[in-house]
Amino acid sequence: MSQAQYNAAIEQSLAAIEDALDHCPWDIDYERNDAVLTLTLESNGSQVILSRQSATEQLWLAAKSGGYHCTLENTGKLPAWKCTTTGESLSALLNRVLSEQQDEPISLNIEGND
Repeated sequence: MSQAQYNAAIEQSLAAIEDALDHCPWDIDYERNDAVLTLTLESNGSQVILSRQSATEQLWLAAKSGGYHCTLENTGKLPAWKCTTTGESLSALLNRVLSEQQDEPISLNIEGND
């Protein structure tokens, strides 16, 4: 995969997460600085951070439960990230860690990231 394809996949994935957050019923703020997306749960101030890791061509997710590395499973029209530790898709992983930190089920609709 070229660096341009990798960067496009990261951009598309982070934009999809931002879009899902804009349309979700939970109070989750987000701030983006280049390819680092910080999600803050308003109920308790805990954070989940997603970041581009160009050297390994991965998308990393940091949460209270630990750090997770996701690799791109395909370079088709819709990027599909998979966690190297748990085997979860990015959306399943993100929903799980947000639910754990919120202490209630959270299910963001992140099309194209499964």
